[in-house]
Amino acid sequence: MSQTRIPCLMMRGGTSKGAYFLAPDLPVEGALRDRVLLAVMGSPDARQIDGIGGANSLTSKVAIIRRSERPDADVDYLFAQVLVEQAQVDYGQNCGNILAGVGPFAIERGLVTVQETLTSVRIFMENTGQIAIAHVPTPDGTVSYAGEANIDGVPGSGAPLIIEFEDIAGSSCGALLPTGNPTDRFDGIDVTCIDNGMPVILIRATDVGRSGYESAEQLDADSELKAVLESIRLEAGPLMNLGDVSQRSVPKVSLIAAPREGGAICSRTFIPHRCHTSIGVFGAVSVASACQVPGSVTDGLTQVQPSARVQLSVEHPTGEFTVELHMQNGELAGCGLLRTARLLFDGNVCIPQSVWQNEVTQ
Repeated sequence: MSQTRIPCLMMRGGTSKGAYFLAPDLPVEGALRDRVLLAVMGSPDARQIDGIGGANSLTSKVAIIRRSERPDADVDYLFAQVLVEQAQVDYGQNCGNILAGVGPFAIERGLVTVQETLTSVRIFMENTGQIAIAHVPTPDGTVSYAGEANIDGVPGSGAPLIIEFEDIAGSSCGALLPTGNPTDRFDGIDVTCIDNGMPVILIRATDVGRSGYESAEQLDADSELKAVLESIRLEAGPLMNLGDVSQRSVPKVSLIAAPREGGAICSRTFIPHRCHTSIGVFGAVSVASACQVPGSVTDGLTQVQPSARVQLSVEHPTGEFTVELHMQNGELAGCGLLRTARLLFDGNVCIPQSVWQNEVTQ
């Protein structure tokens, strides 16, 4: 045959979907591995018709996992964002949704010892050097995917999967406020640049002539707005210690407005050029964190009472995402959140042998 078969699990993690691999089943880091991942997803192609990608950045994601040699972790997790229409793989960020599937994957692949009722998996996030702990329901010694937990953006319900993080501030940019300021001004527009697990630029929707309550479809079709946001993103990138971001998927841009559904803040997030139908995990954490920063562009839009553990609901186009922030002496010290995950298939993904021929080619 002219195909190379690679062992793979396809999993939904939170509101994303991706291909999960054991690191030894892929080429080592470098251009060859990137070509393999592009072939797996079918990029570059708007439809990703020749791969397993779903023609959307939310479904063109990869998790690469190995047993960890660190004393404080069970597994190492590397996230790869495979761009849809460009021949590019971006490793410059985390993905908290795909992270939700890492614990179940580690159990399915026998990388950790299963405990009764609940198995805690310590995950070292290679992209940013932080530790997450996923608490995976494992009644009867196997992963339970069925349950009554609901997350907006996913139909139905699933087993509750709790993920806790220690301090992730500045994980990509080096500081919670990478420019050193709670508010900056680009192209005459006030913004807040923040990184609490995901680099995000917050902009008041009214400052760019929008309400902040538009649908994702409306904002996706708004080419004038997208040009304004991209100009700000390109200007902010170097000042956020991210360099030239013209070919990168970070920073994200989030339009914010006062909440309308009882939450703390309303958001419309671009990832970075398409409007997210919900909001990413770390994107939600960063947006929620900005609500705790005096002088940010969230001032006047949200009212949050100070507390050692404060829950903030971030509204998005299809519902809300609740983040629990852990505060210590007025500073962010960690966070926790609820996700669900589901195993979709367990088998081999096939790519052309011309891309990569390994010892298990058939």
